[in-house]
Amino acid sequence: MKVILTEDHDTLGIKGDVVDVKPGYGQNFLIPRQMAVVATKSTLKRYAEERRQAAHKIEAARGNAEKLAARLDGTEVLIPVRVGEEDRIFGTITTQQVADELATMGYEIDRRKITISEDIRTTGVYSATVRLHPEFTSEVKIQVVPEEASV
Repeated sequence: MKVILTEDHDTLGIKGDVVDVKPGYGQNFLIPRQMAVVATKSTLKRYAEERRQAAHKIEAARGNAEKLAARLDGTEVLIPVRVGEEDRIFGTITTQQVADELATMGYEIDRRKITISEDIRTTGVYSATVRLHPEFTSEVKIQVVPEEASV
């Protein structure tokens, strides 16, 4: 029996693959759990069209991420903070603060895509990595300055 997988399966394949399974396994396990559908001409045609459209969306997202990575690479983010003695800041700089500063600069980036390599507890220049796409990342400089110097 030929079926089209509607979700990824560890041993059979990935979503959209046409696989040959025993009739009992397909009818009693895969199809009732909506893990697969019977491979007819119409379902094969529909899944081929869905894969084609998904490929266009993935390629468009990849292109947008590549352009954004090129614009964002080397950008410097200025974060003014309150400081105590020896230029130590109160708390640490978080990815949310970096994302907020990038948003004021016109870059809408989710804080979960930003990685700061070390805890930022003093003023200075640090680096962060922004993961825009599995293939594209950008390095952003974070400049932490006392609030008085930013005014």
